[in-house]
Amino acid sequence: MRLSTSWAAAALLGTASLGAHAADPILIGVPIPMTGPNTQYGDEVQAGLLTAVEALNAAGGMNGRMYKPVLIDDACEPKQAVPAANRVLNSGAKFAITHVCSGVTIPASKIYEEEGIVAITPGATAPQVTDGLKGHYFFRTIGRDDQQGPFAAKFIANKIKPKAVAVLHDKQTYGAGVAQHVKNTLDSLKVPVVMYDGLNAGDSDYSAVITKLKTAKVDAVFFGGYHPEMGLLLRQAKEQGLQTRWIGPEGVFNQGLIEIAGPAVEGMMFTFPADFSQRPENKHVVEAFKKAKRSANGAYQMPAYAALQVLDKSMKAVGPDAKKVAAYMHANTFDTVIGKVAFDAKGDLKDFEFVVFELAKDGSRKAVQ
Repeated sequence: MRLSTSWAAAALLGTASLGAHAADPILIGVPIPMTGPNTQYGDEVQAGLLTAVEALNAAGGMNGRMYKPVLIDDACEPKQAVPAANRVLNSGAKFAITHVCSGVTIPASKIYEEEGIVAITPGATAPQVTDGLKGHYFFRTIGRDDQQGPFAAKFIANKIKPKAVAVLHDKQTYGAGVAQHVKNTLDSLKVPVVMYDGLNAGDSDYSAVITKLKTAKVDAVFFGGYHPEMGLLLRQAKEQGLQTRWIGPEGVFNQGLIEIAGPAVEGMMFTFPADFSQRPENKHVVEAFKKAKRSANGAYQMPAYAALQVLDKSMKAVGPDAKKVAAYMHANTFDTVIGKVAFDAKGDLKDFEFVVFELAKDGSRKAVQ
């Protein structure tokens, strides 16, 4: 669901509130995919962030100053990374809930670091996002691929127990990165990876890949990438009679996957952030999502909500000074909708909970670990 109408309404509400408080708003840069095949991931971030903005503003904002999102489209395109980051900078925002796609986040994060903008990604999982930074201004409220990949590989080894595994990826930063971590862990566990290959994102025909999988007689396939390619792989595998277990990371699952693959989603598994909407402490938050007609249980809604919670708590403690806020974030632990949040020296979470879900034919999911 696109949220542009809701955002417009929120902007009007924010303007009205600002008049009452007679204070400048706290601008929050929000560069996310708003166009292109990965728009749904941006919609999840919007849903989480907007719900958090509404709740915090209703409670008085940051000491009377309202939070005001500045939406920017990065299209999940690496070539849009620097322009999008510069638009955050030019907006005057000193804080940002940034990007979903790792290939965009890596170059953009360097700008936030250099310009002293406190930025938190609720979705970019590649280790390179934070590994190449000084570690002061950039953070994330989601786990890394070197946490998620080994978790997926151990599930494959211990639960699926395959005789032959294929590891595929889309040749992009996120997909190739998580696939490599899966392969490395499978190798260390002595699980036979008989095929490790990349495919071209955006293609419409993966029959040649399916043929290779059938020839290799694999009984499990891990695909690192996003939902458009996974949906086509599932559908075309079913059409060609390939029977195997499919598993992917959080990027492969959303409503778009079900629309592309149809009944072929049955049995597909994916690693995913825990369903934070089921935490008893979040009952009132989930109700707020429902009241606004938004879903609370995708990959990025709750991490985005938590990101603004962390910024809000930090600013209330030390004021809206970016350098002081970043230092406070590194030094403290925060109660959020995703649980207790604490950051290491790189700005990564010290702990994050992934789970494995399995899909039914109708697209409903159940946790299997």
